[in-house]
Amino acid sequence: MTLNEEGLFMTLEIDNLRKRFGRTQALDGMSFTVERGDVFGFVGSNGAGKTTTMRIMLGVLSTDSGEVRLDGHPLDFDARHGFGYMPEERGLYPKLKVGEQLVYLGELQGMSKADATASMEYWTDRLGVSARRGDAVEALSLGNQQRVQLAAALIHDPQVLVLDEPFSGLDPLAVEDMSSVLREKADAGATVIFSSHQLDLVERLCNRVAIASLGKIVASGTLDELRTTDVPFVDVVSGAGESAARAALLPLGVEVTDAGGALRVALKGGVSDQDVLRALLGAGPVESFTPYRPHLTELFSHLVTVPPPAPPKPQKKKKGLAALFGGRK
Repeated sequence: MTLNEEGLFMTLEIDNLRKRFGRTQALDGMSFTVERGDVFGFVGSNGAGKTTTMRIMLGVLSTDSGEVRLDGHPLDFDARHGFGYMPEERGLYPKLKVGEQLVYLGELQGMSKADATASMEYWTDRLGVSARRGDAVEALSLGNQQRVQLAAALIHDPQVLVLDEPFSGLDPLAVEDMSSVLREKADAGATVIFSSHQLDLVERLCNRVAIASLGKIVASGTLDELRTTDVPFVDVVSGAGESAARAALLPLGVEVTDAGGALRVALKGGVSDQDVLRALLGAGPVESFTPYRPHLTELFSHLVTVPPPAPPKPQKKKKGLAALFGGRK
């Protein structure tokens, strides 16, 4: 286990992971780096390798090749005590009471019963389920079960949180509660890694994002880095109408495309946004003039390839009764 001078992990590296399940190549060189204090969004279509990567990070699965490192050293069993994990398939004991279960999980992480109890009380209160401490998990709604599952991941004050689809099925209030907790943990120096298909939430909550497709990363960086295009664009709406606006822009030689009620202008060939604005004002009033950068949803749709369905396994032809008993051929 490696720690810096403050006793905290700094850098988690996922380096060229490969994993095959039968004929399916789940990971094909998965690589990315997460720094202390990041809220890191790990996104991709179903089958992109997100869950497999997380399970390898937690030691639930082994990798065929590649390595997970913490501050430059291979991630080992001792270091994983500093991790909190929330699996996509929730792992709570349905018959156990909420409070007893969280204390038990804290003790499994090496906490004293008193410390585990204090942490249970804090997190159930912070996540809005303190009134359900005496209830069995199976008696809770899905949303409250997820709040308890997050409390289980947080019970031992981990330095790295790995959460697989933590917001799935939550109502807006629960999403806000969970988001604020994750942001607070990151602000306190913890590292948060989570996967989600709710890209608007990822864009709002994360400072860094990696987009996975077919078992590897196809884009990663800060949101500003990902949303920066090689060619700048502006979205414009002219009071003179679309036809007049296009005619006014024609002498500039710019590329103009439809953008759902606006015109999207690519600023190529040394043309500036002020050149575009002057041309449009010559045709009439300008109702809207906005720099355009693609949102995460648009980036996702352009970068991600959905894996094809696995080919069916060949079926052995069953012999009928006639064949078994020497019937007609």
